[in-house]
Amino acid sequence: MTKIDNPLSADAQKTTAEELQATLIELIDISLVGKQAHWNVVGSHFRSVHLQLDELVAAARSHADVIAERAVALGANPDGSPETVVAERTGGAVPTGYLPDDDAIGLVVDRLGRSIGRIREAMRAVEETDPASQDLLNSVLLDLEKQSWMFQAMLRS
Repeated sequence: MTKIDNPLSADAQKTTAEELQATLIELIDISLVGKQAHWNVVGSHFRSVHLQLDELVAAARSHADVIAERAVALGANPDGSPETVVAERTGGAVPTGYLPDDDAIGLVVDRLGRSIGRIREAMRAVEETDPASQDLLNSVLLDLEKQSWMFQAMLRS
């Protein structure tokens, strides 16, 4: 098989596939950042941050799979390779070594903020081209905004 038929015009397919790909990169990056922080977080709030990071990673991985499968259903080929993720992610490298809990939270809040902004842009871009994909992006956005709120609530004043 070399082509998946879908109801979108070529232009709509291109726009939608590009936005789904960008969202896939965001989600893979969040899952990797979350796991890196999860393994290395230390501090008096270790346990709650550690567990919340697991929730974030699980949500990001689950949404990444749905987004990638939607892209395939529309005839695109998602690329979640490490090289592509590193080249296209919106945030820089994650610190290695032990990560104080407040630093881990700050890192995740920052990463989520950028991803949320990018996914909101994607939603606007596919509003006309593919409302079904917009619904999926909205689902991602709802979960990421919830995670952002939960991590922000852990920040000390």
